[in-house]
Amino acid sequence: MFTGIVEERGSIVAREDLSDAARFTVRGPLVTSDAGHGDSIAVNGVCLTVVELRPGGEFTVDVMAETLTRSSLATVSPGSPVNLERAMPAGGRFGGHIVQGHVDGVGTVQTVNQAENWTVVRIGTTTAVARYIVEKGSITVDGVSLTVSAIGPDWFEISLIPTTLDLTTLGAAVPGVVVNLEVDVIAKYVERLAAIGVQR
Repeated sequence: MFTGIVEERGSIVAREDLSDAARFTVRGPLVTSDAGHGDSIAVNGVCLTVVELRPGGEFTVDVMAETLTRSSLATVSPGSPVNLERAMPAGGRFGGHIVQGHVDGVGTVQTVNQAENWTVVRIGTTTAVARYIVEKGSITVDGVSLTVSAIGPDWFEISLIPTTLDLTTLGAAVPGVVVNLEVDVIAKYVERLAAIGVQR
C-alpha cells in the first residue's frame, strides 16, 4: 500500500518491449536506498515489483500488457520523468490517503491555469472513472495524492501548490498530457456493498 506522497522524481533509463510486456529500467537513488528484490515501488502511481537492483540507484521492473493498456506507462520512453514512492512500512506515517497502486484509468490534462500562489489543473476522464470522484475527496494523479477542488460530468480539477509542482512531474503538465488516475478505493467498496445489498 502507498499514500500518494511522492518521495522522488526519477526517470526512465531504458525500455525493452517484449511480446506481451515491457521491461523498464528506472533511476531512483532514494527509493532504491533500502529496496530489495521483490519490493514494491509505485512508478507514476502504478505498483510495480523490483526485478533487479543495479548500480547507480537503478532498478528494473516488468510491466505486463494489461498494465500498459490501462495506464500511461505505455507511452514512457528513456528520459521520461516519473514519480516514485516506496510502499508504506507498517509503522510509517500516513501522509496522503489509501493508495493501492492499481490504476483505474487515465485522464488527459485539459487546461492549466496559474494563479499567484497555486496552479489549477483540469483533467478530463471517462464517466466510468468520474462517477467515483467527489469534490473535496481524494484522488491519485500519476501517484500524487491530491484533493479534488471541482468536478464535472467527465472532468475534475486539482489545485497544486508550488511544492507539488517542484517535486513531481505535475509541474510539467500541459494540455494533452495523459496521466494515471486511481480513485479512492473506499468509493468502489461502498458501491459494491450497496449493489449486493440491493440484490438481497
